[in-house]
Amino acid sequence: MSVPDHDADEQIVWQGKYITAKKRGRWEYVGRPRNIRAAVILAVDEHDHVLLVEQYRVPLGCPCIELPAGLIGDEDDLADEDPLVATGRELEEETGYRAAILEDQGCFWSSPGMVSESFTLVRARQLTKVGEGGGVAGENITVHRVALADIQSFIAAKRADGCGIDVRMLLLLGQGLLAGE
Repeated sequence: MSVPDHDADEQIVWQGKYITAKKRGRWEYVGRPRNIRAAVILAVDEHDHVLLVEQYRVPLGCPCIELPAGLIGDEDDLADEDPLVATGRELEEETGYRAAILEDQGCFWSSPGMVSESFTLVRARQLTKVGEGGGVAGENITVHRVALADIQSFIAAKRADGCGIDVRMLLLLGQGLLAGE
């Protein structure tokens, strides 16, 4: 009698610095090694503009429109970094904005049939521009400050320009989609 997938031993097939390919029963999936986690930032200013980032994503072969995000605990000296501290650091690095308030909105999984990685969604409020953003060396991030009222047309224009659109953009499009717009 075969062992059900959820009871099978997990096998590491391959491991790199940031990705681990795993197998459990019939399932093949990827995750993060060394307890690396992710934070995704919903940063909306007092004028109802949301901060988005655009950066080239090698797996897609094109730039992608995303919420600002970053890894927590990805460097040895940051292994025990507080998620909200990491979120503040990543927001400033990527967008050039600092938030006075960071609120944990919970843990989510973006593609649970293929990836075991979760992310913490953090709402950032009371934003102050403190720099240019753009990320750290080699990231080449373009920052977009978009009125929430214009988000649907912004995303449509970026899609028409050949940009990938991260699944988390559904968070911003959700009300319109539910209303049938």
